[in-house]
Amino acid sequence: MSFFGKNIKKIRSIKGLSQQAFAELFDLKRGTLGAYEEGRSEPKIETLIRIANYFSIAIDSLLTSELTVNELLKFKGDLTTYAEDIKKERFASIPCITENNVNEYVSLYNNEAFIKELPDLQLPINLTKEFRGFTVNNLEMSSHDKGFYPKDIVIGEKVPASVIKKLNNGTLVFVIVEEKIIFRRLYITKGKAVLRADHKSIEDEEYDLSDIQEMWRVRYVFCRRIPEFGDHLEDKLLFIEEELKKMKDRL
Repeated sequence: MSFFGKNIKKIRSIKGLSQQAFAELFDLKRGTLGAYEEGRSEPKIETLIRIANYFSIAIDSLLTSELTVNELLKFKGDLTTYAEDIKKERFASIPCITENNVNEYVSLYNNEAFIKELPDLQLPINLTKEFRGFTVNNLEMSSHDKGFYPKDIVIGEKVPASVIKKLNNGTLVFVIVEEKIIFRRLYITKGKAVLRADHKSIEDEEYDLSDIQEMWRVRYVFCRRIPEFGDHLEDKLLFIEEELKKMKDRL
C-alpha cells in the first residue's frame, strides 16, 4: 500500500494549498490529485519525481511511510520557510519609565521583578550594556521651541557611581534623587552634581554625589514630532553670505 496520497494531502495542509493550487503546480487535473489522495490512483513516475524534487523529499519516504508534520517541516525546498536555518536577531529589551509608573519606579528601581514588569522597547543596540527608557513629562528641557517635549522618549545608559565625576559638563542625564526623577544636563562643581534645565526660567538643582541613587546617560532620543534641524538665524546668515558671494562674482 502506497502512502503517497496521505503524504501529499499533509503537504497541502502544511503549505495551505487547495487541491486546485497544488494540482496546477505539477500540471495535474484537480480530479487526478483527488484520486491520488483518496488512494484510487497512483502517480506516474514522472509526476512522483517532480513532486519529490520540488519539496526535496526522498521518493521512498514519499511512497513507503506516512510522514509526520515534524518530519515534513525538516525538509528543505519550498515546503518550509527555512525558519530553522535563520539565526534570529536579538534586540536589546529596554524597560521604560513612564508617567504611569514613575512614582513606583523611584521606590522599586532596585527590584528586579518590578523592572521586568515595566513596558519595554526592543532596539538594535549593545546587548552587553544596561539601558533604561524615560518618557519626558515636562518642558524643562525645551528652549525657544526646540529641545524635548512631553511624550518624547530618551534612552539612557547606566552610569556607575565611580564614573559620574568623569562625565563632561553638559551631558544629558536622568537621575533618581530624593524620591524623584530629574531629566537635565549634568555639571560637576566642587564635588556636587548640578542639574541644569535648558529652559531659562527653571532654577538649577544641586545635590551631593552620594545622594544620587541612579544615573542614566542619554544615548538615544525618540521624538514624537520631527525636530527642527539647524538654527533659523544661522540659515539666514548663510543665505546672506551666498547672496553676497553671487554679487561679488558678477562684478
